[in-house]
Amino acid sequence: MYVVFEDNGQFKAEKILSEADTSLQVESASGKRSKIKRNNTIFFFDNQNPVTLLEDAQQLAEDIDLEFLWECAPQAEFQVEELARDYFGHEPSVLEKTALLLRLHGAPVYFHRKGKGQYRPAPPDILKAALAAVEKKQKQAEQQAAWIEALKQGIVPEAFKPVIHTFLAKPDKNTFEWKAFSQALAETGETVEQLLLRLQVYPHPLAIHREKFLGLNFPKGTQFKDITLPDLPDLPLADVEPYSVDDLFTTEIDDAFSVHQESGSVYRIGIHIAAPALMVERDSELDKMARDRMSTVYMPGDKIPMQPESVINTFSLVAGKPTPAVSLYIRANIDTGEILASETRLEKVCVQENLRTNLIDPLITVEALENESLPMPYPFLFRPLWKLGQHLKAAREVIRGKPENNNRVEYTFVLDGPADNPDSVINLAPRRRDAPLDLIVAEYMLLANTQWAGFLNNTGLPGIFRSQQAGRTRMSTHALPHETIGVPYYAWCTSPLRRYVDLINQSQIIAAAQHGVSARLVAPFKPKDADLYAIIGAFESQYTLWSEFQSRLERFWCLRWFEQQQITRVEATVLRDNLVRFNNAPFVTEINGMPELERGTIVEIDLMGNNLLELTLDCQYVGQVEQAESEPHATEASQS
Repeated sequence: MYVVFEDNGQFKAEKILSEADTSLQVESASGKRSKIKRNNTIFFFDNQNPVTLLEDAQQLAEDIDLEFLWECAPQAEFQVEELARDYFGHEPSVLEKTALLLRLHGAPVYFHRKGKGQYRPAPPDILKAALAAVEKKQKQAEQQAAWIEALKQGIVPEAFKPVIHTFLAKPDKNTFEWKAFSQALAETGETVEQLLLRLQVYPHPLAIHREKFLGLNFPKGTQFKDITLPDLPDLPLADVEPYSVDDLFTTEIDDAFSVHQESGSVYRIGIHIAAPALMVERDSELDKMARDRMSTVYMPGDKIPMQPESVINTFSLVAGKPTPAVSLYIRANIDTGEILASETRLEKVCVQENLRTNLIDPLITVEALENESLPMPYPFLFRPLWKLGQHLKAAREVIRGKPENNNRVEYTFVLDGPADNPDSVINLAPRRRDAPLDLIVAEYMLLANTQWAGFLNNTGLPGIFRSQQAGRTRMSTHALPHETIGVPYYAWCTSPLRRYVDLINQSQIIAAAQHGVSARLVAPFKPKDADLYAIIGAFESQYTLWSEFQSRLERFWCLRWFEQQQITRVEATVLRDNLVRFNNAPFVTEINGMPELERGTIVEIDLMGNNLLELTLDCQYVGQVEQAESEPHATEASQS
């Protein structure tokens, strides 16, 4: 005896070995035995080969006309056997019953299943709607197939043109266009970026890199909405002569220095920082704009500012314009390095000159700074700053337990042409971090960040502090030592035009300077304000994202520089394993096949080709050149 039964939505025909009240034990043609519920059985038979029954029934089922079957079926619920008698005109065989069962079960549009071997014809109106839906689905499937084939052939279907630019960053994955595009990716093995580039939706890899970042992070564009700036408080004009020191490409000038000799070796040194926090108040529209971006986004030849140009123009320390500033005055003995007093003031300063490092760097040497008989520009400014700065640096190195190593070369990316054109000529301008001007600026930014962190701590105000202990750098709302720098407290405070953390800290510093010990009652952020933790989390996430994008575009332009300069062989320094840093560009890559070498080893590398979309460089190890000193460790000075 054999049985036709249902198992997980499939029909099977197998031999019955034994029966019980509620179950049967059956055996398949392969010899596999299983136990089934009696409720799942449909037909019993003994005169048909179970191995071929379902195959023969399926062939017979395909000849049954569904429309005719629906018309002649009773409008009420029916059993398969009942309809089989009417349809075939005689007592049906197990083959005919099984064929009808398969046909009914495979046509849910025409027949609705109501139980074991029991069905009901779909009502006419429901059938009509269902058939229309099936036809529509079939046409969509045919359309998708045509779209997929066109995409594979490198053709953008007309229907895709309004939406295909969204595929790079934020596609609507429920649309038929995206589903066809996704299937084309699966069939070609390409990435989204590769297929869009092959389809010429974007003209070159640079456009892909830029538009993906902008689409994900600035879907509404990078422009700020128009806003009327609030009035500024009336501030006194300081009787100082500040000078700013920046590279040629800096437009957000947020710091300047002044020097005044009081008597002998006692000087008053001013560190003057642009003061947008005087205008950008907590929860204001300007604050929401800055908080949304958290930082200026930098990239070679271009940037996306954190704040509107109107704010930057108001507070940037442009020469000849009285500008609001938060000034830190340090009274110190530059011969001994002793800091005698410090004071924070809110005032206006009028910068005398915006000095550019690329113009005066060669003239500001260590020899000229330390030998007053040698000529140099602005000696009244740089010699006292250098002298005290060397004492400050030495004091930090005592706490660090070792001297700082700042002899690594950094590069400025200088584009001759639009930043969105890969054919623009790229120049890499090298600059040593131990250049005297760099050391001066870095030291006094560290001093301001340390003094103001201590100022907030002593006033009992929260801020966003940076600390480094046991090799871990983190942000928190309370002051802790920064071991790498060698200071008891540290906070970013000197870049409020381009970094939101600095803007927040400046607003707290202003409150402390205006109200002293009562600042805890009126400061924008009171002690234990939970919003500071939210700002820290959002800033760290977004700042990392911005930095990664900057690194990607710098890597792109390095690859273009190699091409434009027709460089085919370079020297590189081994960092670890097969990872090297090029000695003529800010480029790090892995070299497959390179032997195991010590860190700091200089090697020669052949450049074989690149992929501007994947930002990879095909390199080949040539040989070892010579042994070099160990790679120095970076500090936070360059970010201050």
